[in-house]
Amino acid sequence: MNDPNMEDPETWLDHHGSALYRFALLRLRDAQKAEEVVQDTLVSALQARARFNGGASVRTWLIGILKHKIMDLFRREAREAPLESPDLVSADDELFAEEDFFDSKGSWREKVSDWGNPEDSLERSQLIAILQRCLDALPNRLGRLFMMREVMEESTETICQEMEISPTNVWTMLYRARMGLRQCLDQNGAGRARN
Repeated sequence: MNDPNMEDPETWLDHHGSALYRFALLRLRDAQKAEEVVQDTLVSALQARARFNGGASVRTWLIGILKHKIMDLFRREAREAPLESPDLVSADDELFAEEDFFDSKGSWREKVSDWGNPEDSLERSQLIAILQRCLDALPNRLGRLFMMREVMEESTETICQEMEISPTNVWTMLYRARMGLRQCLDQNGAGRARN
């Protein structure tokens, strides 16, 4: 390799494979799909390595490619899967009643535990396992919307286009996803402050 910043591509899987897989699995919630997008990412990176300018680390560059592969997968699945009826989204209103979580002043009924630095907390495998179980328990479209908005930080406009829903539906579904996650985390001992 002429570029001293570029690692030998034969070492990419050993050096970055686990990080790429964890990144993909957290967003896709499917081990097989995560493996496939990581493989696609490495193939694309290999084909594009001549265009790598060294402005970022190899891992950052690979994760950037991986993000695009994940979005491509979301687009492909949205085209291939039949759309769920937007009416189904409002069918579970009583499941996440506001009064279950908030008092009359709009504050949380129970204090959320202080997890300290969220990035440090997420590194703990037990919390990751609980979060993954809770994400898996969400309906597929709610889980995907939550990942796109909160983890991948996609704009509302992008989410509307990708999922073919209105902005109002985005916020309603996002609210339900958050409440579902909160309820699941609470049930698994990861969400509420301990007395």
